[in-house]
Amino acid sequence: MRDREEPGVRLIDYTRQIFIIAHRENTDPLVAVLQTQGFDCQVLRQAHRPEQADFSRSYLCLLNHRTAWQWVLDQQQPALILEADFVPVKHFAQLPVPFNIYQPDLGLAWLYTCAAQVYDISQDGHAQGYSTSMVAYVLPPACVTHLLTFADGIAQDPGPTAYTPWDSQLDELLLGQGLRNYIPFRNYGEHGSYNPNPEHQANGLSRTHRADVLYGPLAFEPPYAQGLAGWKVRLYARLKGLVRLLVGRYVRPGVLRKAEVPLKILRFALWRQLSLRL
Repeated sequence: MRDREEPGVRLIDYTRQIFIIAHRENTDPLVAVLQTQGFDCQVLRQAHRPEQADFSRSYLCLLNHRTAWQWVLDQQQPALILEADFVPVKHFAQLPVPFNIYQPDLGLAWLYTCAAQVYDISQDGHAQGYSTSMVAYVLPPACVTHLLTFADGIAQDPGPTAYTPWDSQLDELLLGQGLRNYIPFRNYGEHGSYNPNPEHQANGLSRTHRADVLYGPLAFEPPYAQGLAGWKVRLYARLKGLVRLLVGRYVRPGVLRKAEVPLKILRFALWRQLSLRL
């Protein structure tokens, strides 16, 4: 496997366009960091309309993401899409994109993962895989029409008032269209929110999630980091990531049995954890 830290096509060279999906969050620190690194940022805030009073939070969030997806379709240009509670690492813009930019069947590429799984490792060392979080991802034009059709379908069934775990369905959707989705070697930032998601709690999902392994130090202190709480949260996230690896959640046994080169997958999964950074 190649050294994943070597220079490649940097995020800032692939696209300068960033959409920040926001509700009421203060996005000033995030925007300031990203603009300093050379990105063009546009904050998309949820509109408060009377006819949307009964819409679920998950659906309102989907509508915000859909606005960014539509831009990618209209402009036929890729974009980075970040949720407002994302905290990037300091050298975010200089990190390599986690895929081959010339790949014709490119789907989504997550920059932050939750409940991640590795399916395969490409010849150039990139990990095809799954994530259920849309906190930070790269959206190329090739897959956007499928996402827009998917979002419009949710508007009809189950409808805007129902909770929908739409973010966990995108990998299967795009795989079904013959596209390949990618997860990063390490996370390009952290999910900084300290507020539990009430819809997740009501539907039996985890209240919060964090990055298991980071690419480097964070650009600014996340909201959850209060005194000693910060390192405790990061320690728990690191340990949880190691446990997921050991019990076969990050790399499923069935995936290894079917893989042409299983050692390549295992090497990727183990190497990414070899970091002393919380």
